[in-house]
Amino acid sequence: MGGCAGRRLSDSEGEEANPAVRPPPQDRQGTHWKNAVGFWFLGLCNNFSYVVMLSAAHDILSHQRAPGNQSHVDPDPTPTSHNSSSRFDCNSVSTAAVLLADILPTLVIKLLAPLGLHLLPYSPRVLTSGVCAAGSFILVAFSHSVGISLCGVVLASISSGLGEVTFLSLTAFYPRAVISWWSSGTGGAGLLGALSYLGLTQAGLSPQHTLLSMLGIPALLLASYFLLLTSPGPQDPGGEGEADTAARQPLINSEAPEWKPGSSSHLSLQERWTVFKGLLCYIVPLVLVYFAEYFINQGLFELLFFRNTFLSHAQQYRWYQMLYQAGVFASRSSLRCCHIRHTWALALLQCLNLAFLLVDVWLSFLPSIYLVFLIILYEGFLGGAAYVNTFHNIALETSSEHREFAMATTCISDTLGISLSGLLALPLHDFLCQLS
Repeated sequence: MGGCAGRRLSDSEGEEANPAVRPPPQDRQGTHWKNAVGFWFLGLCNNFSYVVMLSAAHDILSHQRAPGNQSHVDPDPTPTSHNSSSRFDCNSVSTAAVLLADILPTLVIKLLAPLGLHLLPYSPRVLTSGVCAAGSFILVAFSHSVGISLCGVVLASISSGLGEVTFLSLTAFYPRAVISWWSSGTGGAGLLGALSYLGLTQAGLSPQHTLLSMLGIPALLLASYFLLLTSPGPQDPGGEGEADTAARQPLINSEAPEWKPGSSSHLSLQERWTVFKGLLCYIVPLVLVYFAEYFINQGLFELLFFRNTFLSHAQQYRWYQMLYQAGVFASRSSLRCCHIRHTWALALLQCLNLAFLLVDVWLSFLPSIYLVFLIILYEGFLGGAAYVNTFHNIALETSSEHREFAMATTCISDTLGISLSGLLALPLHDFLCQLS
């Protein structure tokens, strides 16, 4: 891979297209839309359980069960302080604990993925991801303790992490346009996941029944992969002439693919190291972006509590999560309208967001929760823009034989940033909650 400003490496240099094997334009268009919709739904379903667990974090840790109500929250919307000695309304454990349970298994998967995950066929990975997602909803829904709930959150993390590595790697065998659809779907997961949890609980449904109502999402994940996606073939539905027939042989089966151009399995350690060094100019900004935004989300959201509103503490937290995800969805779907080359600028702006809200938590100078709503919406927009533009830039600047490895390697960036933010948010929560 060349430098960040290096020229785009053509996947088809020196290759002669064979128009005889191309399907009619109408068939190519239909295949394009099937793959586009397929990757959108894969992004939606893959991140859905992860988002729901973060939206339910305050409820999981509050764990106040009323008689006859299988809910993690008291149905009475009146806010109740958990720490009367603090000016903050604190849980005994920071919501960063849920964040860590939701991200550390993903971090382990992504760290190990470039070393050998490509040797495992795609179909078993997708099946494992779907089963873990369903198990997470069931385990958290029927849990009677914080510990069991966190085990369910871990299952959601395994599902999301394994799925992200798998599907981002899979984009290497399809036209680059599917990256935009995948990214938009992950943004949609954030918005629909947070909004559905907020809406159903606001409507009076208990968190248990809310979680059980989401069991159709893992089934949709499997249907999108096995029924919607077409096997990569010689045609180029995106019209980009990306790869030859050998580079796009079918992956959606239970048999391990043979060696092929475009696969990372044949890369030497030296080649992998060279590609990794070329990716650092994208990896570092993405780590910073996700560190800042998840430090805000799981370290500060719970402490940005306004007592002079009609919303309870739990309801405020859910609104924060929903607005953040709305910003993420808008920006992850914006690639066709706005392409950002210099992602380091997004990292800088996100770090300024963190500094501003941290000062507000300390000094409480913002007069209205609606100002915080706007800042959180902007925060989500920055995070989503950093994600989609990073992977799009990498797809433009890597050759076909390096792209699968580059995608699988770079997707550790967000997870690493999130993990670091969770580790720092825990002691910050304890420190601030001890203030009188």
